[in-house]
Amino acid sequence: MNECKNEYTAVDINEFFPEAEQTGEQIDTGIIVFTEKQRLLVKELRAKLSEHDADHLELFNKRVEDLKKLAAAIAAFPSLLERTDLTIGSRTPESLIDSLINSSREGDTTLQLPSKATLGKGFLVAKLHTFSSIEKLAKEVKMDEASIKEIHDETVSMMFLLLAEDVYLNLIRDTTIPMEFRRQLALSLLLLWEHRADQNISDISPVLQAVWKARTRLAPAFGTMMGTSELIMISFQLDDQWSEFIKTKLGETDVSQAMEEFLFGISYEQILKLKQILRERGIFSIGRKEVSSFLGETVKTEFSEDYRDFYQQYSLRRDNARARRRLNIPGPHKTIEDHFICFVMEKNREKQVKDIYAHENQEIIKADA
Repeated sequence: MNECKNEYTAVDINEFFPEAEQTGEQIDTGIIVFTEKQRLLVKELRAKLSEHDADHLELFNKRVEDLKKLAAAIAAFPSLLERTDLTIGSRTPESLIDSLINSSREGDTTLQLPSKATLGKGFLVAKLHTFSSIEKLAKEVKMDEASIKEIHDETVSMMFLLLAEDVYLNLIRDTTIPMEFRRQLALSLLLLWEHRADQNISDISPVLQAVWKARTRLAPAFGTMMGTSELIMISFQLDDQWSEFIKTKLGETDVSQAMEEFLFGISYEQILKLKQILRERGIFSIGRKEVSSFLGETVKTEFSEDYRDFYQQYSLRRDNARARRRLNIPGPHKTIEDHFICFVMEKNREKQVKDIYAHENQEIIKADA
C-alpha cells in the first residue's frame, strides 16, 4: 500500500477493492451506494414486490432513492484522497494521515474528524437500517431463503464497517505498532471514509460473526471462568485465521483479558470482583443468571445472535478499554476485535512484502538470464 505524497497522487481504488466491488452504483467521488451483490439483491426484491405488493414497492423505491440522495449530498464535500483548498490553508491525504497519527486528544473526537467522515457514518447507519427493513420485507414476500440470508449477511457486514472505523482509530494511535503500519492503517481509514466500503473488513466480518454465534451458545461457569477452553475448541472448527490468532496471541495478557470480557459479557473489573466474592464464599461456580445477584447490580450476561447486541457489547468493551488506557490502569487496553483485526492486517502486510520480494527476485532472475 503506497503512502500518500506531499502533493496529491491519484489513488488506484482497484488496488484496494476487487472488481466486483467497483461495479456497484456509485457517486463520482466513489461513495458506494450498493455493491454489485447488494444491487442484485435490491433488484431481486424489487421484482418480487412488483408481482405481489405494489404499495410496499413504492415505499421501497423511495427509501432507495433517499439513500442515493444522501450519498450525493455527501459527495459534494471535498474528497479525502486529493489535495483540497479549505477556508484556511489546504489539506492533503498525507497531512490528514499525520493529524490522525499524531493526535493526542482523548475522548470523543467527532469534532476533529473531517465532515465527510462524520456524514458518511450517518449514511452507513441509514443504509444499515434500510437493509434491516429490506430483510423483513423479503420475508413477507417469501423470497427464497438463500437470498434472505444474503441480505442478512450484507446487513451484518455494515455493522462491522462501523466497528472497523473505531478499530482503525484505536490502532492508528497505538504507539506500540510500527509507524509504517500505522500509516497504512490510516490510509485504510481514509479509504473507508471516502467509499464506505473496506475489503479487509468484508473478509473479516464473517469470522467475527461466527465467533459471536459460538459465544452465545456457550454456557461458561462463572467463578472458575471455565468456558474459554470451550471457545478455543470451537475456534479450531472456524476460520483458519481465527485459529491461528488464538494459537499465536491468546498467551498475551491483554489478549486473554480481552477474550474473557468478550466471552463472559462483563467487564474485567466485574470479573475480578466476582472471582473474589465466590472465592471468599467458597463457591466453585455459578450460572449466568446468578451473576447480577452476586455482584449486587443488574448485569446482562445473555445475548442473542442479533448484530445489534454484538455492536452494543463491543462498544461497551471499547469504551472501557479506552478508559483503562487513558488512566493507565490494569485490564485490557484493547478489545478482542482490535487484536484480531490488527493480527489479520499484519499477516496481510507480511504477505504483501513477501509477494513484492518474490516478484523482484523473479525480475532479477529474468534480467540475468
